[in-house]
Amino acid sequence: MKMNNMMKQAQKMQSQMMQIQEKLAEETVEGNAGGGMVKAIATGQGNLVEIKIDPEVIKPEDVEILEDLVLVAVNDSLEKSRDLANSRMGVFTNALSSLGL
Repeated sequence: MKMNNMMKQAQKMQSQMMQIQEKLAEETVEGNAGGGMVKAIATGQGNLVEIKIDPEVIKPEDVEILEDLVLVAVNDSLEKSRDLANSRMGVFTNALSSLGL
């Protein structure tokens, strides 16, 4: 009987995890660099979906600076994406820990 309840709980948790993952695909986070002159938008699943660059930053003589800003913005958005996913999935991590798994 107890094993049956555990299986039902595991199935319920799996269903909830799938729902959260689907929602993470729809949620976005924004990383910034250069005071917001370069922005990178990523989903909660860590997929980069958009890059925005203020035209003021686009200067042929400053290509390396622009590249650095894009890199910083992308890394910032991906870090925020991981944080978002961890915060959403934390409930399950805690539940599994309490079960000794």
